[in-house]
Amino acid sequence: MSFDGLWIGQVAMAALMNVSFAFAVGSALLAAWLARDARQGTSPARPGWLRAQRSMRAAAIVLVLADLGWLLYQTASMSGVALPAAFGVVPTVLAQTHVGRGWSVAFCGALVLLGTALSHGTGPLRNTLLWLAVLAVAAGKASLGHAADAGVLSAAIGMQTLHVLATSVWGGLAMASGLAVLPALGASTARGMLIRTAAQVSNVSIVAVALVLLSGVFNAVRGSGGSLDAILSSTWGHVLTLKLVLVALALVLGGLNRLSALPRLRRTASTMDAHTFVNVLYLEALVMIGVFVVAAALSHSVPAFAALG
Repeated sequence: MSFDGLWIGQVAMAALMNVSFAFAVGSALLAAWLARDARQGTSPARPGWLRAQRSMRAAAIVLVLADLGWLLYQTASMSGVALPAAFGVVPTVLAQTHVGRGWSVAFCGALVLLGTALSHGTGPLRNTLLWLAVLAVAAGKASLGHAADAGVLSAAIGMQTLHVLATSVWGGLAMASGLAVLPALGASTARGMLIRTAAQVSNVSIVAVALVLLSGVFNAVRGSGGSLDAILSSTWGHVLTLKLVLVALALVLGGLNRLSALPRLRRTASTMDAHTFVNVLYLEALVMIGVFVVAAALSHSVPAFAALG
């Protein structure tokens, strides 16, 4: 592994893919939860629903562009050519490598996700296409990392797909809620909607966190070969440790909201407690962005068991 400009570009594009995909997933969930109450133009839920719709569209556009950028950097890295010359090698990578096939699945999913985000429908067909697209993006992204070494139909790919989905739900809800949607529900007339949405975010995040930890342990054991020494003495292990520290910090912030801020908000419905919940969620969102950036670096680092032989 060489820490050159191509590696930095790959990691940057992968981080952008991670963040934008999670933001789209979180925004889609929030838009679905607010849709029924937001149908009337005067509903206090409507500003939040509009924010969720707009953030999903923006995130889907960024995801498509980041996918294209990552493919170009990956092609240059795989073929050993300069970045401008990689354009001519892209068709070969797409047709003849597992990276090309995995990317194609993820990119098709991203295009469908963008199409559903740009549409104004809310029917079952649109929602089915949206979540099938999310699954395709997650499966494609899982095939781009080290899990693909075990084969397309393998437990490693399945667990990595689960990890991508669960992390995107957890981080996506934190980012979309804290950075975009819940601040739009700050009016006192929307307080009940804010409390209900906050509870939904907290409840779904608990399930997502459990799945993240389960799949994360599997990936860590596989990447380290079951050796603690491999984690402690390799670059991959050091990056993994940083990711775990950030995940722990996000868990602390999420726990503070669930165990302290949310119960107090339910009791008082005060503006101060509403701001406390949203502010803590904002901090959790920033930490989760860090998690996604470090995860991108981890996926482009040589696994500990391979680096140490």
